[in-house]
Amino acid sequence: MTNFVLVAGVRLGASAWDEVAAELRAAGHEPRPLTLSGLAEKRGVPAGQQTHVRDIVDEVERLDLREVVLVGHSYSGIPVGQAAERIGDRLARVVFVDSSVPVDGESFLSGWPSDHVREAIEESDGFWLPVGPEHYAGQGLTDEQIARIIERSSPHPGATLTEPAVLTRPLGRLPATYIKCLLDDEEPMPVVAELLKSESWELVEMDTGHWPMFSRPRELARILAESVATSTLPS
Repeated sequence: MTNFVLVAGVRLGASAWDEVAAELRAAGHEPRPLTLSGLAEKRGVPAGQQTHVRDIVDEVERLDLREVVLVGHSYSGIPVGQAAERIGDRLARVVFVDSSVPVDGESFLSGWPSDHVREAIEESDGFWLPVGPEHYAGQGLTDEQIARIIERSSPHPGATLTEPAVLTRPLGRLPATYIKCLLDDEEPMPVVAELLKSESWELVEMDTGHWPMFSRPRELARILAESVATSTLPS
């Protein structure tokens, strides 16, 4: 039995993982979907990026979890990657689901044309607001799945996207799986491609879009469960 701490990307909370969690539970694992501060049922809680890192670390320590697989989707790869190095020998593996990865001193908005996001956050009193169904087109989602994503979305605290990551050692040393969703982009971003050169990292591709917990929950759960077999922490 493996403890999976599941963290969704921007605007989404724990409910994004409902179907994946059910599949993992049926396979004998213990999924623990986590809503980060300021989102979903935790709306109104002030949050920066380091708040989200603490959310994840605190959940692992509060429940005294061992053999933990941390799973971060999209934006949440950044706090998950930082939390993974902070929980020490509690970590079995970290899985990045079509996500950003933390780079020391850089934010989620670093390294790509994100001025429009910064402007949107400023115009919306510090939040990145939910988007309409057109945003999810071409991502392998049914109309019903898109409706569920929108229904479960909430404004995302902008500070979590603009604050820099803090790493104390190379991310490539962590045992990691990177899941690339091919409908979103066929190639991993350059920083991920570099990390995948590490013997500790593996690449898994999914023929779906950026929200596989909605479009392919059974396949995603299978990949997460299979990642446990290669979970070793380098000395």
